[in-house]
Amino acid sequence: MNISVALLAALGGYLIGSLSFARIVTALAGYGKGFTENAEARVEGSEQGLRLDTVSATSVSLKAGPRLGFLTYVLDVLKVFIPVFALRQIFPDQPYYLLTATAGVVGHVWPLYHRFKGGGGISAIYGGVFVIDWPGVFVAALGGMVLGLFVLRDFYLIYYAGLLLLIPWLWFRTGSVSVLAYAVAVNLLFLIASYSAAKRFYALRRTDPRWNDPTQAWKISAMGRGILKVLARFGYGKKNGPSGERGR
Repeated sequence: MNISVALLAALGGYLIGSLSFARIVTALAGYGKGFTENAEARVEGSEQGLRLDTVSATSVSLKAGPRLGFLTYVLDVLKVFIPVFALRQIFPDQPYYLLTATAGVVGHVWPLYHRFKGGGGISAIYGGVFVIDWPGVFVAALGGMVLGLFVLRDFYLIYYAGLLLLIPWLWFRTGSVSVLAYAVAVNLLFLIASYSAAKRFYALRRTDPRWNDPTQAWKISAMGRGILKVLARFGYGKKNGPSGERGR
């Protein structure tokens, strides 16, 4: 591995990852500076909200609507996917693309251009995984959904369980120590980025039972609302209420 190329790959990934499409999209849509700051998520019937420290597709969705939120999510995925894909094509036998993928997550979470206040990292992680092993994105999303929503019944673990699944999945698929290191690294980055929000979420769960229902809490995110709509088409949530009881 050429150290100069490795450093450039990491630096380029970080600088591109630092592009905050949550801010760019809302600015182009006519919203003012700081619009996406301090978004607050609520579940139906609760007077207590969950304040989000991140500036991301979720905060855009909460404050400007799901369409702009989805656009932000796609752009955040692409900002990592494109440079990682390019490096993998140029240097197929070198792990430079993994450095770019990891640094892209770091830039997304702690962007240089915005006083190091960015997103939680999910979209940036998926941007890299689409290049490394694209089925892993669906394994993470669907596996996390099954574990978090139906087994563990925990909103936060819907996301984190999916990312944890990437570690054995990518190792099984690639057998690469470098890819395994990437999977572990992005899990650690997500844990750090989401720690404050997770701490507040579990505090809410202790004081308000409505936050114990993952199907209600999952409506916070655009991705969660979309998957719940798909589940509703298969009957989930129609015969049973949000907490697994018979509908009222």
